[in-house]
Amino acid sequence: MVIFPNCKINLGLQILQKRADGFHDLETVFYPIQLKDVLEAIRSDAFQFTNSGMVIEGNITDNICYKAWKLLENRHAISPVHLHLHKAIPAGAGLGGGSSDGAFTLKLLNQLFQLKLSTEILIDYALELGSDCPFFIINKPAFAKGRGEILQAIPLDLSAFTFVLVNPGIHVNTGWAFSQLALDNLSAQRTSIRQIISLPVTEWKEKLINDFENIVFEKHPEIKQVKATLYDSGAVYASMSGSGSTVFGIFNSSTIPAFKGFENYKVFIF
Repeated sequence: MVIFPNCKINLGLQILQKRADGFHDLETVFYPIQLKDVLEAIRSDAFQFTNSGMVIEGNITDNICYKAWKLLENRHAISPVHLHLHKAIPAGAGLGGGSSDGAFTLKLLNQLFQLKLSTEILIDYALELGSDCPFFIINKPAFAKGRGEILQAIPLDLSAFTFVLVNPGIHVNTGWAFSQLALDNLSAQRTSIRQIISLPVTEWKEKLINDFENIVFEKHPEIKQVKATLYDSGAVYASMSGSGSTVFGIFNSSTIPAFKGFENYKVFIF
């Protein structure tokens, strides 16, 4: 059985406060993008995980696909599987590729073993894997609060636009990015992202802000330059996704200009 985990971008990202449990309250809009990995599961005598495409580092027990299988093995006594992941979504890029793989593993195994788990249960399980994972269970445009797990689907359709995603190959550690936040500077009352997102896309530029941008841009000015280049090339809106390093541009036209300076970067157009 095969499934295709897709990525997401963040439309705006506001960090509201640090919580007593060490996590941060935030608000953002998750929007699915059709850059996809490929995940296959077949029954096996012992658990196996193999991969192709981009290299996946770390021990197997640290892999989110393994963790998803282990969670369902503990809760529902499912048998071992051989998981093969073809990795196309860059890691550490603000696109939620790992979170998507974990959530889609839950969905795939739910089908393979006919567990008939509800969406609500899958969301609860996904949250145990990571803060962004619940979004990929519903996988539709959603306004998110809390750690990102409090989701409300929104009628946001950007299919008339063309998305250009530029990944400069820089791995930005999410924990580091959160540790650099000056929360006192972010605590002022701001317009909710949910309200901003209802405006025309052409009005987002000065209003729809990602709080991680200044932090990441200071350390990696080349990422800041990617955003500037997208605007110079005609994007109606451009932003870094998540804690970076991928930057996306939204274009009115399907005719995308040739970009200078991106020759050594991964560029995806949808």
